[in-house]
Parts: sequence; C-alpha cells; structure tokens
Amino acid sequence: MAKAQGITLLAIGAGVPGVVDAARGIVGEDIKNVPELAGCALADRLAARYGLRARVDNDVNLLALGQWLFGAGRGTRSLVLLALGTGVGGGIILDGRLVRGEGGYGGEIGCVPINFDAPKTSAFGRGWLDSYVSGREIAERARRDLPDLGPDVGAPAVFQAARAGHAGARVLVEEICQALAAGLAVIVNALNPEVVLVTGGVAESLIPLESRVLGWVAEYAFRRALVTTRISLLSLDKRAAVLGGAALYLYETERAPAGGG
Repeated sequence: MAKAQGITLLAIGAGVPGVVDAARGIVGEDIKNVPELAGCALADRLAARYGLRARVDNDVNLLALGQWLFGAGRGTRSLVLLALGTGVGGGIILDGRLVRGEGGYGGEIGCVPINFDAPKTSAFGRGWLDSYVSGREIAERARRDLPDLGPDVGAPAVFQAARAGHAGARVLVEEICQALAAGLAVIVNALNPEVVLVTGGVAESLIPLESRVLGWVAEYAFRRALVTTRISLLSLDKRAAVLGGAALYLYETERAPAGGG
C-alpha cells in the first residue's frame, strides 16, 4: 500500500499490549492479550521479514510518544497518557524521556491500588485502579450487580443507562469517576507533569463527564500541583497508533549514539 502511494518506508514501529524489553525488542513472558507473542524477539522478526529496521514497545508507550511528538502534548517536556480500554495502560514521559522502568513495568498505572478494602480477585491485585475503570471490569460488575441491564451488557451500555436515569448505573458511573480521579491524583501528586491525557474506549464514555471527574481530582490532588497540570479526556482514532509507531522510531533515532539507530 505504501509503495502504491509513492511512500518510502524507513523503519517499523510496533506496539504490543504488554511489557516489552524495548532495548532488545523482546516481548515479555507475561503478556495476556496475545500469549503467542510471549518471549518473542518481535523486533528481529519484523526486521527479517520486511528488510527494515524495527522497534517494539508497549502499545500505550507508543500512544504517549505519538501525542507528545505530534498530538495533544506537543511542545511539552512531560506528559502522562492513561489508556482506558479492555484494561488500563499508561505511558510516562518526563523531561523529554520515556519512562520504561528497570524491568519494563514503568507506566503500569492501572495497577495502582486505590481501595485497600477491596477483595482480591484471581486476575488482579487488590483494589487496583484497573478493577474500577477498565471496560472489562465495568462490564463484569454490571453483569453481577445490575442484572436487569442484561447478561451481555458492556461498558458503553452502563454509561447509556446512567444517562437514561437508571439508578444503579448512575451509582456505578459515579464510582468510576471517583476511582479514575483517585488514579489521576496519584499522577498529579507524584509526577506533576505538564499534561495528563486520558483516552481509550471507556474514556469516550467519560468525556461528557469530564467536569465531574476533574471535580473529584480536586478533592484528592495537591491544589497547586493541579493548577500546573492540564488534564484532558480525549478521543483518538486508529491513526494515533500509527503516529505512535512513527514516534517510537523518531524518538529512538534521536537518542541513538552517532552511527546507531
């Protein structure tokens, strides 16, 4: 397709939904959504197949880089992106550097505990943010606690029911807003970035409730820190992932020593 459009490809930037050893381009062993990629030297495979240099990283790291270089965070020195989809992922850029962590777990904001009294589930840590604001968990809680919404209810339907006045759905949505605000306050208080971006499928449903979420953030965050951090809920289409792949390559090329890249 690129050749047909007269576009010359320089490299490949790929994101996967899990922990990645970005320096070696190897997917972590505990990837859940695409288990067949566990331990895969994906960068080398892509390079061999397409004859191009390849970089691989966590998919939300790519989204963060894309928004930092080309999108809503362009021109900033620090940015945190929180992606609310089936699960919850995060990407952190501080002082112009992507924070990957020593073992690749940097940005796992969905694993921040926000409720010490919550029961521990088999899949998630006790009281994690993910347990309250991910699409998977919102749907599961609705099926358990709001059976009149139907056995196949999904997260968007919960928000629709709340807007229509369903009492139980309104209580659940308010708890989602409060839980998200607690996670955002952790980001503001601990990192105080210039920008925090919240996106993903669940964020689409939360955009009309942004003022409600920010009201709760103000209850939890340092006031002066919050004044200097801009929080935005935004809708991103599939092009954002493509921009993220390009941003990964550009970011790594900029950081590479002379003769590298």
